[in-house]
Amino acid sequence: MKFNLKLNLIIGSFLLTSINAEAKEFNGGADMTILTPVSKVLAQPENYYVIPTTIMGTVVKVCQKRGCWMQLASDKAYETLTIKVPDGKMVFPMADMGKTAYATGVLNAIELTLAQTNQRLKSQDKPSVTEPMTLYRFSPTGVTIVD
Repeated sequence: MKFNLKLNLIIGSFLLTSINAEAKEFNGGADMTILTPVSKVLAQPENYYVIPTTIMGTVVKVCQKRGCWMQLASDKAYETLTIKVPDGKMVFPMADMGKTAYATGVLNAIELTLAQTNQRLKSQDKPSVTEPMTLYRFSPTGVTIVD
């Protein structure tokens, strides 16, 4: 545990020194001292509902209408996490796709019913299931995007 904390502090310090004047900060920016891999957050979601953490990933999608959400690629292949803010609170530009984003906040679980789950899977051309699924969204208090 102490090793992980020291490693996060070292990585956070490195990241703070490597972020240049080209960084965009939303609502004061992200807290680089509490960096946690997206894969760890999604593997143990209950640990991140209350205590804030900072996640990092490449921006792979952005809301085209209002810029109210963006999807970050995880450190694990084919895994993503959506960052969602209330409309107008932060506006993420489409031009940030492909850039690295850091977001500090908490995780939210959205429990779907079985009908909602199958409707969602049908819209994605995936087969139906017999168990409802849970969606996870990250609610940030601060975001930093770097080139």
